[in-house]
Amino acid sequence: MGRVTERRRVIRIRDGAVSTRPDTLVAEEPLEIRLNGKPLAITMRTPGDDFALAAGFLVSEGVLGRADELANIVYCAGATRGAPPAVAEGGSNTYNVVDVSLAPGVPVPDITLERNVYTTSSCGLCGKASLDAVRTTARWPLADGLGDGLGDGADGGGSPVRIEPETLSVLPDRLRAAQRVFDRTGGLHAAGLFTPDGELLDLREDVGRHNAVDKLVGRALQQGLLPLSGSVLMVSGRASFELAQKAVMAGIPVLAAVSAPSSLAVDLAAETGLTLVGFLRGTSMNVYAGEQRLALRTAVGGT
Repeated sequence: MGRVTERRRVIRIRDGAVSTRPDTLVAEEPLEIRLNGKPLAITMRTPGDDFALAAGFLVSEGVLGRADELANIVYCAGATRGAPPAVAEGGSNTYNVVDVSLAPGVPVPDITLERNVYTTSSCGLCGKASLDAVRTTARWPLADGLGDGLGDGADGGGSPVRIEPETLSVLPDRLRAAQRVFDRTGGLHAAGLFTPDGELLDLREDVGRHNAVDKLVGRALQQGLLPLSGSVLMVSGRASFELAQKAVMAGIPVLAAVSAPSSLAVDLAAETGLTLVGFLRGTSMNVYAGEQRLALRTAVGGT
C-alpha cells in the first residue's frame, strides 16, 4: 500500500521570506476492525501493516494469543453505520476495513456497545465501560523468560531478563535511527522490540503510538513468537496505561519510554511485574516499577 505519506502544498516563511513548496505529510486514515464479520473498533492509523495491527489489537483485548487461533484476515468493502466517511465511498474497497476470522473453537467475545470502541491517534482506546474492563487478564505471567529471538512462542520460561542501564540509554537513538518514514515527515511515533543486549529486532511506525505497538505484537503473533518474554519494548512517546497493558498482554517484561508514564501505567506495572522506565534520555531515566530486572550497581534507597 502506497499511502504511508502524502504530498501537500505549504507556504513557507523563513526570516520574513515567503515561498511555496511541497511538503511530505504522514498519512492518517480510519481503519475499521471487524471480528467474524461484526464491527469491533475503529482506529485512526497510518496505512500499512493493517493485518498485523488488527491482530495485535486483538492480542491486547485478550481475544488472540497464538497464531493457530487466527484463521484469516482480509480487506473488505462497505461502511458501517457511525464509521467515518472515509471508511468507504460508494461501497468501493478503500482498504480501510479489515475482517478478522477466528479459528474454529476460539471463543468469540461478546461485542456490545461497551466494547464497540473508537480509538484515535492520540489517546488510544476510549469509551471503555470501566477501568476493570481494560484490565484484561494476561495469558502469560511476566516470569522473566528469555527465549530465542523475539520470544519463546510457548510458555515464556527460561533465564531471567536482566538489562544494563547503559544498554537502555542507547535504545532511543537506535530507535530513532531506524525510523525511515519519520525522516521524511517528522510526524510518526515508533515502537521497537530489542533484545536485553540492545539489538533491534523489529520496528513499526504509526501516527498513533498504540498502533505502532499493535503492529509489532501482531507481527509476532502471526509468526508464532508470543509471548515476547525475551524482549524490551521501546516507545518514542509517553507510556500510557494502554501501552503498559499491551506489553503485559504480549508477555513483554520491560517497557521503556522517552517521556512520562501515567499513574495508571505505573499502577499496572507494579501489579503485573512489568519493568517500567520513563524519561529515558541519554544516561538519565526514571524507573517506576520492576527495578529487579535492571543491573543496578548502587543501592536503591530513599523515598
